[in-house]
Amino acid sequence: MAHPRQIPPLLLALTALVSVFMLAPIALSVLAGLVNNYSTGLASGLTLRWIGEVLDVYGGTVAASLLLALLCVAGSLLLGVPCAYALARSRSRWARLFEELLTLPVAVPGLATALALILAYGQLREFRQSFAFILVGHLVFTLPFMVRTVGAAFRRHELLALEEAARSLGASFGQRFIGVLMPAVLPAIVAGSLMVFTLSVGEFNLTWMLHTPLTRTLPVGLADSYASMRIEIGSAYTLVFLLVILPVLWGLQWLAHLIEKHHGT
Repeated sequence: MAHPRQIPPLLLALTALVSVFMLAPIALSVLAGLVNNYSTGLASGLTLRWIGEVLDVYGGTVAASLLLALLCVAGSLLLGVPCAYALARSRSRWARLFEELLTLPVAVPGLATALALILAYGQLREFRQSFAFILVGHLVFTLPFMVRTVGAAFRRHELLALEEAARSLGASFGQRFIGVLMPAVLPAIVAGSLMVFTLSVGEFNLTWMLHTPLTRTLPVGLADSYASMRIEIGSAYTLVFLLVILPVLWGLQWLAHLIEKHHGT
């Protein structure tokens, strides 16, 4: 009977040390949002006052960020999945060049991408002042992650053979794409969607450049609270951010695991 391999104590200690190093700042920030006065710490007593002030001043950014991230996922699916298939099946050099150009927004700073969008579309006043403008920026930033993730799945050799078999049996392109390919790459699509949602909901640099006072998101509101409010309010905002985002991320990860379990290989 095989015995489970024991983890060396040094490795356990190193892992614990790294975990404490990473989690301690978050714990201290959360604690600062739950005390009456940060300078005196727990001695000042616990309170939910700062969370209430965050919800009063920045409550609208919560729904706005979640909706923006979900729309970004939807847009990435509609644009990224067909694009990934086209690039995976194309043998053109131009397709390879386009795929490289598609990753440019990931390589350049978000501020540079935002400035390019402002120069190109900033004269459209109503568009510039709407959440749609930020959504376009998020799509430009996140689309490469969806295309790369799903494209790698479309390029699998066994999937090429499966598609060719379906074509030889008389299946149309629509039947092959919807009935054969999509179920096969579903785990990759879910993984790409999770990545897009995470990147969109936490994106700051590009969003800060594109936002207006009426189109703030959670990260932008968080920066504003730290810059212009008491540190307790900024820390309470961090707690609100975690309470909103973590359950959504855990739910999406559970869904991804469930889909991979039933459809993945």
